[in-house]
Amino acid sequence: MSLPFNLTLNQRVFTVPQRQPNSQNCFVCGVANPIGLHLEFYDSGPGEVTAEITLPSQYQGYPGIAHGGVIAAMLDEVAGRTHMGEGANPRFMFTVRLDVRYRKNVPIGQPLRLVGKAGESTGRKAMASSAIYGPDGTLLANAEAVLVNVPDHMIQNSDLDALGWRVYSDDELARGIQAPN
Repeated sequence: MSLPFNLTLNQRVFTVPQRQPNSQNCFVCGVANPIGLHLEFYDSGPGEVTAEITLPSQYQGYPGIAHGGVIAAMLDEVAGRTHMGEGANPRFMFTVRLDVRYRKNVPIGQPLRLVGKAGESTGRKAMASSAIYGPDGTLLANAEAVLVNVPDHMIQNSDLDALGWRVYSDDELARGIQAPN
């Protein structure tokens, strides 16, 4: 993945978001997961990741309201991706603590914006924050995450190509991806 490039207009610098890789079967980002959210994440600036989604009714708890577990999963994923970096050797991290604050009902069937921001990183541990905003920009839920690097032996034994870990084109995503048998 290339670095986001900057565009300067009238002395203002704008960063063009770059799509992050997806996997095949992750509940949040898996392109071939038949029950997954299929979120596409973008590096939108240094240490910042964003995604947008309109949740269908299959992810509701109470009628018209997103299930709290789905909200937590989205906050977890966008926080964890803030320290990922770019290129062939992403920094994969496990969440060891996720403190979620449910501030307002997260609606089903309305556009939502997810934002993750990287915090301090020391050694194999990192901090991140994440938030979900409603269509009018209202903060609906947010979280603080403590993350640790996935152990080297687990990464060394993983075949990222076999997991489908890559950036998919718009055309591939529109056609739908089938999980390998």
